[in-house]
Amino acid sequence: MFNPARLVLARLRRKLTKKELAERARLSHKTIIRYESSGTEPTPENLAVLAGVLGFPESFFLGTDVDEVPAEAVSFRSLKALLVRDRDSALAASTFAFMLNDWISERYALPEPDLLSFKEDIDPESAARLLRQKWALGERRVSNMLHLLESKGVRFFSLNEDTRALDAFSMWRRDIPFVFLNTKMTSERSRFDAAHELGHLVLHRHGGPQGGRVAEEQANAFASAFLMPRADVIAKLPRIRFLSEIVQAKKFWGVSVAALNHRLHKIGVTTDWQYRTFCIQINQQFGQTEPFGMPRERSILWEKVFSALRAEKITKNKLADLVGLPAAEVETLVFQLTNMLSIDGNGAGSGVPRANLSVVK
Repeated sequence: MFNPARLVLARLRRKLTKKELAERARLSHKTIIRYESSGTEPTPENLAVLAGVLGFPESFFLGTDVDEVPAEAVSFRSLKALLVRDRDSALAASTFAFMLNDWISERYALPEPDLLSFKEDIDPESAARLLRQKWALGERRVSNMLHLLESKGVRFFSLNEDTRALDAFSMWRRDIPFVFLNTKMTSERSRFDAAHELGHLVLHRHGGPQGGRVAEEQANAFASAFLMPRADVIAKLPRIRFLSEIVQAKKFWGVSVAALNHRLHKIGVTTDWQYRTFCIQINQQFGQTEPFGMPRERSILWEKVFSALRAEKITKNKLADLVGLPAAEVETLVFQLTNMLSIDGNGAGSGVPRANLSVVK
């Protein structure tokens, strides 16, 4: 049976208004409204047209209801600069991620969540320190944020949104933490974004500031403390005279030069005057680029999943068919790792055994 909610999802994912969809499908505006709201089913011919325009298989529109993420449940950092259609498109992608995650979770035993969740007010610095203690990290640097958080049960999905106003977002769903990263950002920015969203997951699950500047400042402070532990930074950089020292040191913690500059000022290593001077110099010398850019972190969890699927002769297109999504949407969500699967072939569509997919740090 035709599911109008899925038509809405597909339209939002393609960043189209009802009127724009009607024009592309050569249907009336009222017809699209009826399809989305009044339970009127499209004719087989019109369904084929809509599927073609939106780039979704016809079967997608005949599926059951799926979990959708309300906009108010997600904290977007650049909300004022973020266009509504960009926001709604990203939220639609998160619904598709749920579909893929559910399909995978039915077949493989994925890591269980192992996070803290603070029910009372706690300062971000202390929260980061307590989580590091729980995970036995001490003051050691985090060599790979994705590997670490995946090993602790965080589900990572990628976004390929062509806007700098949308960097990352996160949420809890059925006691599983989800993080979405925009791969348009630098590797250093993505590491910080991952830590920032981890801050939201542990600090704001049980209330507190829901979005807005306060929540974002708390998540930023948590990320800074988690990636750059105070004692470690002071031990390695007890004093700073030149920006070049920060540029060299930022490689050790895998952060941007701007993030380390901010951290040094926050913990009192540099003065207000030094911090402002370095900010100006960073902008003048590097602008939007990052010196000594590091390789982008790759998901080890998804690599293991696709290795298992490949062993079962499940192809890229077969996986997309089984999940009920376009192959391009699946590829976008998993850091382009579906290239591990062959495009053509007769992969088995059922009988995939459950398997333990462990993740190393």
